[in-house]
Amino acid sequence: MRCTGKVTTSRKNARTTRLSFLDRIISLLSASAALRRAIHLSKQSRVTQAFMLFARAAGAGIAEAEYRVGRCYLEGSGVPVSLTESVRWLARAAAQDHVEAQWLLAALHVHGSGTSGNRQAVAGNSSVAGLFSGEMALEPDFVAAEKWARRAAEHGSADGQAVLAYILTSGPESMRNLEEARRWSQRAAEAGCPQGALGYAQSLARSVTDDEGRRKVVENLRRAAQAGLVPAIYLLGVMTERGVGAERDLAVAAELYRQAAVKGYRSGQASWGRALMCGLGVKPNLAEGESWLRRAGLAGDPDAAALVGDLYVRGGSLPPNYAEAAIWFRRAAEAGHHTAARALGLLYLTGAGVARDPREAANWLRISADAGDLQARVDLANLLLRGVGDGDPEDLAKARHWLEQAAAAGDLVAALNYGLCLAAGVGVERDERQATQYLRRAADEVASAQYWYGRMLVDGRGVEANAEAGRAWISRAAAVGIADAEAALAEMMVNGRGGPRDPLAATALFEKAAGKGHVGAMFALGLLSGGGYDVPTDRTVAQHWFRAAAERGHAEAQKMLGRYLARGLAGERDPEAARLWLGRAAAQGLADAELDLASIRPMLPTQPCERARHVTDLADL
Repeated sequence: MRCTGKVTTSRKNARTTRLSFLDRIISLLSASAALRRAIHLSKQSRVTQAFMLFARAAGAGIAEAEYRVGRCYLEGSGVPVSLTESVRWLARAAAQDHVEAQWLLAALHVHGSGTSGNRQAVAGNSSVAGLFSGEMALEPDFVAAEKWARRAAEHGSADGQAVLAYILTSGPESMRNLEEARRWSQRAAEAGCPQGALGYAQSLARSVTDDEGRRKVVENLRRAAQAGLVPAIYLLGVMTERGVGAERDLAVAAELYRQAAVKGYRSGQASWGRALMCGLGVKPNLAEGESWLRRAGLAGDPDAAALVGDLYVRGGSLPPNYAEAAIWFRRAAEAGHHTAARALGLLYLTGAGVARDPREAANWLRISADAGDLQARVDLANLLLRGVGDGDPEDLAKARHWLEQAAAAGDLVAALNYGLCLAAGVGVERDERQATQYLRRAADEVASAQYWYGRMLVDGRGVEANAEAGRAWISRAAAVGIADAEAALAEMMVNGRGGPRDPLAATALFEKAAGKGHVGAMFALGLLSGGGYDVPTDRTVAQHWFRAAAERGHAEAQKMLGRYLARGLAGERDPEAARLWLGRAAAQGLADAELDLASIRPMLPTQPCERARHVTDLADL
């Protein structure tokens, strides 16, 4: 058995040697014969021997052989891949008007491979189909590409016509000629070139307005899709999902998206993921849908990245993960997704998932606003008018204009904010009458506007004073939990403005507002608990609320806390702490706090508490 094996191997080696010897003889006799023999060997997948004969014929200047050598270097057939050598040999063949070499050389220049040495990824895209993959990321040389594509196109090459149409459509602005591109892609499509059919469909889609034209778009997309062009498969899915030029069929559209997705087309991955998430033409599968969206997002699809960010914000069965959402929104925003830029800006504005940073929020909102996002313009305008930014008059004027536009278009939140700008003269000339009109317009549906419109009525700003009507509007806002409205209504109940007095109900409202961090309400609770307002007196409670407000910077509360501590009104005296709080109040400009501070002695007799300032000031605290 061993002897037989050796004999068999020897015979095979001898045969190979004889063939190689014959090939060398052929190559010596005739370059044309070497080319024919090389083509024969290539068909038998004997690529190494084929390349040697192709090289012999190419060295003799035969254009077809030069083209074949260029292809071998491009594809790594019988020789290591070398784009530099591929381009060199293709250029020699193209110069002899070898049409296949011309369009292939043009395609390489479009991919940026014509002068850049051994770059990745092009060897596998050795046909014009690579142009239509949607994944071109290298640096192209469109001047050289246009030269060779035009020569191939004029020689009747359908592939060359498709490449030329692509250049005229997607090349530098100075080269673009959409009408000429349509003519070349149409010629390529009519010649049966799938890439031409795709280009022609895309060209038609930009201009057709009737059903016949849309059907023609779908017809060409279908031809390209049947040839396996992934962008055509995806676009056919889009047309089918929307029912444009074809019967609307979500199941068929989903299947087309799936086919594009599994072939690695990121837009197909995004749409297939969306279909799975929403159950569009396919049984819902949230986990698989999110997986596809992630793949598309990581591949650079901004829509998919934004959708993943939305998933993390919504949370679903789990709590929202704003930190992860911020990562995906940033990925989408940096890829030009203006809605994601706004979402990221809002996260920075609220400090959800990222450190709160109004300036960073303004930066992202500006990107979204500049891209035309109307809501981002309103959000940015609100920030700018609140003092975020450099206070550039041009920015403030733009913010005012955006708010005015949005308010005129029916955006009630914008109407509220524009009304507040008019009332305060921020970014615009103060106009309380017009401010009241905008606030009234928003008040029907926006709780904050109800509060502010009520304030304008109570104070008689821009409208005849009407405390009763103002109290009614403020009550509506308080009923839905607006802390400012709760505090304002409570003040009116204490003083009987616009309706009956009710100190106990007022106390309950102040407590609600204080629980939400309303510092003025904390101070008011201190006053009420200190005595004299028809509620039970409890100076320990009063001192607690004065301290809560004082620690948050409330000057009057700091003064009252200082007095309580100096006189021991809620227990033991603490002159040192009293000096501290009275000093802070005095630093904020309270003259009577300075007098109190000067009067503190080491032993200060307890005195009845000075009646605190009347609660009518509470609405402004």
